[in-house]
Amino acid sequence: MKSSATVPTAHAGRYMVQLCKHFGHKVPAEWNDHEGKITFEMGEAALRAAPETLMMVARAGDPDSLALLEKVMDSHLKRFAFREPDMAVEWRRGA
Repeated sequence: MKSSATVPTAHAGRYMVQLCKHFGHKVPAEWNDHEGKITFEMGEAALRAAPETLMMVARAGDPDSLALLEKVMDSHLKRFAFREPDMAVEWRRGA
């Protein structure tokens, strides 16, 4: 199962690296200047930073794991992006 979210932000690269570094202390994570991948027990998150957009793709084996992965990525991104209180993360299943 898969879902994706495209988040408008001028700080996509910074947030992508923050997410990868943060989770990299607990689970396998790899990244470069434009892409990152975080491997959780419940699934995998792929991230891509563009100039004005952070794209996230979540993959998991079942709906509950996918929902948990979406929630984890969403909550941590919003924590790092506290200066953007209106940031909206809308996941699209199957996208």
